[in-house]
Order: sequence, then structure tokens, then C-alpha cells
Amino acid sequence: MEKGILKIIENALAEDIGAGDITTKAIIRSGKQGRAFAIAKESFIIAGLDVFEATFKFLDRKIKIKKFFKDGCRVKKGDVIAEVSGSLSSVLMAERVALNLFQRMCGISTLTARYLDAVLDTKAVILDTRKTAPGLRILDKMAVKIGDGQNHRFGLYDAVLIKDNHIEAAGGIRAAVEAQKRNLSRDMKIEVETKNMKEVREALACGADIILLDNMSVPAMKKAVALVNGRALLEASGNVSLQNVASIAATGVDYISIGELTHSVRAADISLKIKNC
Repeated sequence: MEKGILKIIENALAEDIGAGDITTKAIIRSGKQGRAFAIAKESFIIAGLDVFEATFKFLDRKIKIKKFFKDGCRVKKGDVIAEVSGSLSSVLMAERVALNLFQRMCGISTLTARYLDAVLDTKAVILDTRKTAPGLRILDKMAVKIGDGQNHRFGLYDAVLIKDNHIEAAGGIRAAVEAQKRNLSRDMKIEVETKNMKEVREALACGADIILLDNMSVPAMKKAVALVNGRALLEASGNVSLQNVASIAATGVDYISIGELTHSVRAADISLKIKNC
């Protein structure tokens, strides 16, 4: 498990447990052992089982996890996903954090897969965005990939995206692109955000590698695809939903970036039940 994920788990456990779990300490005698089962309460795609396991083991290395599915598997209501066994005190203290992280990741992977299904017969690639929960970006983007989507830039440091505010501050698309070209320290593609056909033409003339079509109508996107004609990659973004993603993909754009995948995802419904104690 990479250090960044372990740090997320450490911080989340510290936030939840604080000075100690006063309820568990009063009720569960020290050393009492038991088993608990993670149960799906609806249908969804599994994502983050290793994170679920690592949360318990971070608190207590002696806890054992038996997994009945793998990441990427589809489960249905009533399926037992995993068995957790060991100290009941440790299980109860780690339960909420383990479920919070796991449920969120499953929700993201499930929604991503639904978008993929909607554009199945097109060339469009489904991308996430930087609209992630602060501190959880590693997990959010991992879940998108498990759902067969692809990650856009991870942060401000690993890809160039000249947005509307950059353009305004620079004094126009050309000025922003030229400044970027002068300051590129390595071979990176330049992406430019545009909101109308005039800006698409300008970005194309400046040599943008990727042109982002921001909140454009489907007819406008079709015009942009015809105008660009393969001379740059095109990314659709803004107000994308499961209801309109198929029509957006049908315009011929290369990428569709969707903030909904991570910024307001509905967590999958999973419960952890102690049995036979």
C-alpha cells in the first residue's frame, strides 16, 4: 500500500478515534475475538477492497480479512464481500473509517462504469477531473480507473490546462499559449479551454494540442469537431450527465471529462455486521 494512502487512513482513524472509543471500551472486554461481515445492500462495482483491508490492519496487524470478490467485480444486494476477524474492539474502532473510504470508492467506480456503458459504441474516453474530495484524490482517481475510466491530470503539476481565468489574466488565448510554450520545462501537451467557435479557431491557430469545449451545446460541438478535423484532440466538459453523455460522445469528441464522478458521488450502501459472538 503506497504511503499516500496509508497517510489518508492514519489521518481518518485519528480524526474518528481521537483519545479513544469510549463506547467500545466500556462494552467490549479486552481481548474478545469475533467476526464481522461486509454485506452489499444494493448492486454496485467493488473498488477499494485493499483500502478496506488496510484500514483494519493499520489499527491492528492481527486482524484477518477474507475477501470473496476482487476490485472491478459487480455485486448484488445480499452478497457477502469480505469477512473481518480478530479483536472486536479493533474491528469496531476501524469499522466506520473502513466503510467510509470503501463505500465512496465503490460509488465512484459504479458511476464511472455507468458512463462508460452509455458511450460504449463511440470513441469517447471518459475522464475524471480535479473536483475530488480534499485529501482523497488518490482514492477517488483510483476508483475511476477501477470503473474503467481514465484519469485527467492528477494535479496542477503534471499537465498543462489553460483555463478561462488564465486566458483573462494573460490577455487572450494566444498570449497564454505563447507564455506556456516559452516556459515548458519538458515535452508536454498544451490544452486550452474554449467556450465558443471563435476561441476554438484561435486555440487551433496557436497550436494547442488539446482543445476543451466548455459548456458548449451538442450542435456547437459537432461544428468544432468538423472544424478541427483531427488537427487537435477535443475534450467536452461541463454539464455532462447520464442523460446527455451519449449525444455528446456521438459528436466525435475524443474525451469527455465529468466532475460528477468524484465531486458529488453517492456512496455505495455497505454494512458491516458482527456475527456469532
